[in-house]
Amino acid sequence: MREVSAVNEFGQTVTVFIPAERALTVYVDKRELVTLMTLGAHPELLVLGFLRNQRLVASVDEVEGISVDWEVGAAAVKTRLGIPDIEARTAKRVVTTGCGQGSVFGDLMAEVDNWVLPPATLTQAQLYRIVNTIRLRDSTYKLSGSVHGCGLFCGDELQLFIEDVGRHNALDTLAGWMWMQDQRGGCGSDKVCYTTGRLTSEMVIKSAQMGVPIVVSRSGITQMGLDIAKKLDVCAIGRATNRRFKCFSGAHRLLLQPELVGTRPALAPA
Repeated sequence: MREVSAVNEFGQTVTVFIPAERALTVYVDKRELVTLMTLGAHPELLVLGFLRNQRLVASVDEVEGISVDWEVGAAAVKTRLGIPDIEARTAKRVVTTGCGQGSVFGDLMAEVDNWVLPPATLTQAQLYRIVNTIRLRDSTYKLSGSVHGCGLFCGDELQLFIEDVGRHNALDTLAGWMWMQDQRGGCGSDKVCYTTGRLTSEMVIKSAQMGVPIVVSRSGITQMGLDIAKKLDVCAIGRATNRRFKCFSGAHRLLLQPELVGTRPALAPA
């Protein structure tokens, strides 16, 4: 973050914090691929997750190394055998509703019919604990605003929380972390992804690629995001604040406990 001066509604000069956005240009085997705007907290994981979610690499074993140099704002990816037909695979770009980074390579929509997600469920009490865990967490957003956050939960236990200038960057960073964890056994099938941003088609697709069958958003869902969530049997929960929420799809994955609505919110796990 950066400390800057601003003038408030009373005409007073006040000191505030704003997020420090930086450009990171990604090179794959010395070929320039894309420039990501990011806070840069976990750049290696962001790049790895980006390559995974763009389906440019099929396994973390295909990547020999990722080197980040902030002096020149570049991330150099070295693969073991190269990426076949990388020019053709990166030629088609679909502009989406993303912020920070919202474009995808290729036609992922043609692949969603082949994905099968694990049969995970979530109780209403667990949902409340997830929402409360995020609410109580210290964050860049609370201090400066202007960022999105994504959290990965196993059940209601927080594994990692990432903030970035765009929700796609935050989700890609989670994907990179998950890929590294998969080498150590992962965290099982009961994965839940929380995001502060809206559930667009790309966010739902990325979550499904990560094997996450339940997504929770503080915001809402788009029509295409809902269509894809239904197609993939993703439990998509939006408008999740305090004890309120809307389950837009996959309601069979959510084990309702309506008696909890009139009680105090469940406490976050220790």
